[in-house]
Order: sequence, then structure tokens, then C-alpha cells
Amino acid sequence: MKKTIWLALLLPAMMSASRMRAQDTLAIGEGRVMGLHEIYELAERESRAIRVGSIGLEAATEGEKAARSARLPQVNLSLSGSYIGNATLMSRGFSTSGTTDVILAGLGPQKVTNGKQDTPHWGNYFTAQVTQVIYSGGAISSGIRMAGLGKEMAVLDVEKDRQQVRFLLTGFYLDLFRLGNQLKVVDKNIALTRQVIGNMKARMEQGTVLQNDLTRYELQLQSLQLTRTRLQDARSIINHQLVTTLHLPEGMVVLPDSAYLVSTGLALKAHEAEDAWQTLAQSNNPELRQAGLAVSMAEEKVNGVKAASRPTVAMVIEDNLGGPFVNDLIPVDANVNSWFVGLGVKYELSSLWNNRNAIRKAKKEHRQSVERLAMAREHMDSRVQAEYVNFLTSFTDVKTQRKQVDLAVQNYDVVNNRYENDLALLTDMLDASNMKLAAEMALVDAYISLLYNYYKLKYTVGGL
Repeated sequence: MKKTIWLALLLPAMMSASRMRAQDTLAIGEGRVMGLHEIYELAERESRAIRVGSIGLEAATEGEKAARSARLPQVNLSLSGSYIGNATLMSRGFSTSGTTDVILAGLGPQKVTNGKQDTPHWGNYFTAQVTQVIYSGGAISSGIRMAGLGKEMAVLDVEKDRQQVRFLLTGFYLDLFRLGNQLKVVDKNIALTRQVIGNMKARMEQGTVLQNDLTRYELQLQSLQLTRTRLQDARSIINHQLVTTLHLPEGMVVLPDSAYLVSTGLALKAHEAEDAWQTLAQSNNPELRQAGLAVSMAEEKVNGVKAASRPTVAMVIEDNLGGPFVNDLIPVDANVNSWFVGLGVKYELSSLWNNRNAIRKAKKEHRQSVERLAMAREHMDSRVQAEYVNFLTSFTDVKTQRKQVDLAVQNYDVVNNRYENDLALLTDMLDASNMKLAAEMALVDAYISLLYNYYKLKYTVGGL
């Protein structure tokens, strides 16, 4: 479509909002003109939904760091103190009387009296152990990749929350714009109705208009004033919801920026092909991207389960310092230090049959995630196609409603002229007035629907 068409469609409605801003502000209090970009920036700082998702992202980031720490050496320190009681020497018959032959190094067999043996009482023990995993069957690498995917999933959770909040605020924003335009339409019709009533009063003094005719138009005026009150109340409710969501000062009135909406309307031409929207959705929609991550996570889960059936190899360095030495019949009241370096291999042989079902389950879940991704892509394709068709239909709706407004205004002018010349009934005037009001209100709705369908299409593809 040509840029001039967009201007012809959007500019009249947008500029009408600008002209009504002064009287709207007087009607509902001091206001602040805000563009959607400013509202989005406020939501980024103030929205609780986005804040909750951001905290979840921080937790996922720490989880990834924790998973990476599995590659670092594991250091264990142990320190204990104890009171050691006297040892008791007994014969094989558990008798504490008599003697027992004890072979002592360098002395040969020696007679030792059974019973209590003097033993050092205060003991201490210190152990330092360093373990470095050399091979884990891929379990550590798989855990790190799984944690990284979890972080990416948290990032998409934040993005999904951001898109939802922005779409909600966009709905509030466009509702304010719609209600403001409808108020302008109603105000214009109220002014016109009052003018007709003034003319009728003048003619009634001349005896050409009956009191009944004047009463019916006064009823019409009351109906318009009631419509105006309802529109103001609806705008107050929407404004309160928007202000509350953004944590703005209570009582503040948000006024849509018509110039910003004009620039948005002109930018619609940048994405008029359905293929462009479909491509954007497949690469940018948070839900689709999360479905793709779910496939990767399921694949890593298979790797992790398989790793449980593989051996673990680790290097161990250990140092022991303890005393006294009481593992001999003659205790040594001294500290003894010993250390060693070695390789340890651990293999759960039972995993060969115990882990078989777990591997099959993980593979089935991977296949399920692949099918879910395919299903999500199909669903997204249908959603984008439907939203795009609605978006295009909105242009036809705007053109049709604009034509109906032109016809309704022409009809009103003709009927009003005929009524002034006593060639039409009052009911014809009321019908023409109602048709004109309905057409103008429908045109406002059509303009807002056009913008709403555009933003809904952006929300669907994840581009808000």
C-alpha cells in the first residue's frame, strides 16, 4: 500500500484526538501526554510481573554458575578432638586376669598382664582431602549445558512476561484513545443538538413547531449527555487501571499521544507481507523459542541419564594428621602424619540394568518435545495468518466506515434542510441524527481496531 493511503486513513482520526485534548483534560483533571514507548519504559521499571521474571532469571544465572563449579576441585577438611579412655587387654576367653603373650618388634614374645592398659587420653585428628574429577561420563558437561538452557528459558520467561504486560498496557492505551475520540464525537453531536433545539424554540414562538417536537429533541439531548457520562466513567476506570499498573501518582490522567500514533500508522507499511510476519514469529515468538529449548533440554536429559551408566574417574590427594597412635598394644603419645596421591574409579555395575528404563523414558520425552515443537509451529502459523487477515480487514472496515460517515452527514444535512422547510418530519430528523452519531462512533471504533489489530499481530510474533 502507498504511504498516502495510510495518511488518508489514519491522519484525520489522530489529529482529531489532538484537537480534543484540551477539553478532555478539563473534563477529567490535569493530564500528561504519554507515548507508548514511554509507557513501555515505565512498565520495564515498575511492572511486578517483569520484576518477578527478572528475579527468576537471576536465580537461573546462579544455577548455571553452580553447575560450572562441578568442574572445580572438591576440598574437604575434617578436624576432631577426643578423650580416649584406657584400653583393656583380655584373653581370648574374655578374661582380664592372667597374662597374654604379645610379640613386640625387636623383642619377640613378651608377657603382658591383662586388664587396663595405660593410654594417652587426649586425641586430635585432622584430614585434608582434595578430589578432582577427571572423567564423569559426560554428567558434568551435560549438567552445565542443562543449566545454561535453563537460563535461556528464564530469559524467555522474562521476555514473555514483558510482551504480555506491554500488550495489556497497549489495550488500555488504545481504549483511552478510543473513548477520547468517542467523547469528541458525542460533544459535537451535543453541540449540534443544542443548536437544533435553539432553532426549534425560535420556530415554536412563531407557531411552526409543536412542544412535542421540542420535547423529543430534548430527550435526544439527555440521551447524548448520558452517553457522555458513561464514556467519561469508562475512561476513568481504564485510566485508573493504567496508572495503577505503572505505579504512577494516584489521580494522574494519561493522555494518548496522537502524534506518536500517527507515526505508528505510517510505520505499518514496513510489514505488509504475511511471509515477513510468519518468519518473524518463527524466530522471535517467546513461546516457540521455549518449545525449541525444551527439545534441547530433553536431549541433554538423555545424555545425563546415559552418563549414569558410565564410570567416574577422579584424582585424590589426602593428608591425615592424628595422635596419639593407639592402634598398637603399646600406644605412642605422638602425632602421626601420612598422605597419599592416587586415582579413584567408581562404576555402578547395577546401572547396566537399572538405568535401562530411565534412558528409554528420557528418549520418549525427547520425541514428545519434538512433536510439541512441531505442533506449536503449526499453531503459530495459524495464529499469525488469522491475525494478519484481521489486520487487512481493518483497512476495509476503516474505508467503509469513513464512507458511511460521509453519507450519514450528507443525509443529515439534506433532512435538516428539508425539515427547516417543513418538507420532513421530526422523526426523519431524529433518525438522521442517530445514523450520523452511530456512523461517527463506528468510524472511531474502526480506527482503534486497525491499530489494535496491528499491535496484536506484533504481540503474536513477539515484536512488541
